[in-house]
Amino acid sequence: MLIYLIFIILGLVVLAYGSRMAIFGAGVGALLGVGILRLLPREQESLFWLAVPIGLAILFAFGAGITKGLIGLITLALGALAGGAITLAILDLFSLDWGVMNWVLALIGAVIGAAVASRFKDWAIIILASAVGALLCVRGLQMIFTGFDGLLASLTGVILLVGGIVYQGGFLKKK
Repeated sequence: MLIYLIFIILGLVVLAYGSRMAIFGAGVGALLGVGILRLLPREQESLFWLAVPIGLAILFAFGAGITKGLIGLITLALGALAGGAITLAILDLFSLDWGVMNWVLALIGAVIGAAVASRFKDWAIIILASAVGALLCVRGLQMIFTGFDGLLASLTGVILLVGGIVYQGGFLKKK
């Protein structure tokens, strides 16, 4: 239960401060870890299930934080990883399991994420971080409340996504 709350809290932090590379990296790592675990046979309450998302979150946060000088490459890499992780999370959100096709769709999502990140760096980080934060929150809520799916989960995700974009994009600041 604690890990689910950690996902929700991390999702909220990414929604609010995801334009900071270390926080965005941590969110991408956690979301990617959950997506990878979904594709592997596992016992959901095992230590391995806890270690993979947290380990990837720490690794990505550390990696993104120490290599700020390579911001263009990091943005491209995180854009690709976020695109793939978002794709896997959306497939999981709708309980779609198409086997190998999930990996193909994740690769397509990664290419789209990289393309968006290379073209619109600042806005790409804001949008991708908001999507990652929203999906982390929704996934955490789904793990706590088993009936939290379908339209309710989708609407919650969209509201959190838009809220993250509005907040991080500076639309709430007085001019």
